[in-house]
Amino acid sequence: MAFRTGFDLPPVALTIAGSDSGGGAGIQADLKTFCAFGVYGASVITALTAQNTLGVQGVHGVPPDFIALQFDSVCGDLPVAAAKVGMLATAEIVEVVARKIREHRLERLVVDPVMVAKSGDRLLAPEAREALIRELLPLAEVLTPNTEEARDLLGGGPIGGIEEMKEAARALHRLGPRHVLVKGGHITRGAADVLFDGREIAVLGGRHVDTPHTHGTGCTLSSAIAAGLALGRPVREAAAAAKEYIQGAIESALPLGKGRGPLNHMYRSVQRMSA
Repeated sequence: MAFRTGFDLPPVALTIAGSDSGGGAGIQADLKTFCAFGVYGASVITALTAQNTLGVQGVHGVPPDFIALQFDSVCGDLPVAAAKVGMLATAEIVEVVARKIREHRLERLVVDPVMVAKSGDRLLAPEAREALIRELLPLAEVLTPNTEEARDLLGGGPIGGIEEMKEAARALHRLGPRHVLVKGGHITRGAADVLFDGREIAVLGGRHVDTPHTHGTGCTLSSAIAAGLALGRPVREAAAAAKEYIQGAIESALPLGKGRGPLNHMYRSVQRMSA
């Protein structure tokens, strides 16, 4: 735990993302993750989804002026130490989010380019891709695409292994983010991710878990990195801690619902209570 109740105040992390009505991903996953790291979570909601473990049944974008108002309310009152961006849905939403990030000088920014849900439902309009690349990638301290998102951002072919992940990380870095973490959990034998800081490549290994219950992994990893940045950790240390956390959350995932169940974001609390 990063603070003691009644003594030190926790750092504040902001999630800028869509709401998942099923609770497994999006804003709901982010706030659970912040809590697990001892970080106070605030939110700017960019879209509402009707969603469960089976898929996304509907998306309703929040009006851009109301997104801007949420930014002003939170950042005008709370000392935001780090932020993450998730689902943005449209080019107009991308543009207002980027403008407000610049206006409020949110520098420890993690960008998770949420484009397609694990169910296959598209969450980012095709015309928003260019706005995302142009407006948000240059603002990112850390960009966290999976291999499919990396391919979509680069407009190239499939990414099938570690070496191709390294090349994708280098290419994405040229688009502006200061660090790129290409997630390869579903294609690499050891659930490895590749982190590039503009100079060095680091391969963050893991343990493959044979489970369908992985709903919310991308949201959770990016919010865990943002929590680490809010706590003052360097990017590589924050990424390693996030990787360790998500490993346990997947290993203790919850088989809720009729489809891909959610991660167990509070597994550490359960472990402490049962010890």
